[in-house]
Amino acid sequence: MPLIVAAIAVPIVAAFALVGPGLGLAVGALAVLAIVVVAVRSRPNGRIEVAPSPDRRRRILVVLSAPIEDEASVGAIAAAAEVDETGATAEVVVLAPARSSFLDRWATDLTRAREAAQRDLVISVASLAKADVEASASVGDEDLVQATEDRLRSFPATEVILATPAAAEDPRADAAARRLRSRLDIPFRHVRLGGRRPG
Repeated sequence: MPLIVAAIAVPIVAAFALVGPGLGLAVGALAVLAIVVVAVRSRPNGRIEVAPSPDRRRRILVVLSAPIEDEASVGAIAAAAEVDETGATAEVVVLAPARSSFLDRWATDLTRAREAAQRDLVISVASLAKADVEASASVGDEDLVQATEDRLRSFPATEVILATPAAAEDPRADAAARRLRSRLDIPFRHVRLGGRRPG
């Protein structure tokens, strides 16, 4: 920490001393800008906390970046939710991020993003219902990892399944899968929509 403070303070003080207040203020403004950019771009990398479970029931959080409708993906989730040795099926919650464009975020207009997420949820929950999997649904933050972290604060999942299309269709999905795998202490699976499972 002292080195970081020195790296920020020394150039500012030197600019003030050697050239004058004009350059000192400019260097100070650049230092503040650099700190803000680093802070905004940094992502938390600690463990994701999961709400404590009130019982021993299995609970599955399915996070999707596209609707789940193909037979293989529905089958993979249905298999995870199957009746266990106690005779109970898992509680399933499907979560879709409300992904918006930069202009929509700038204008704080998330209506279209929420409607698209709700449409994905309706398709996914209906597809799971055809496979006899009862699921509830919710819309989350546009970032897959942040949406998962937010939902796990109140939903005591025992497993997380991330369902995404091919990497070419959703380039952020693989990075989200790596971050979730490294930050979760509960079982995690990444299901590719269309049937391919990367792990």
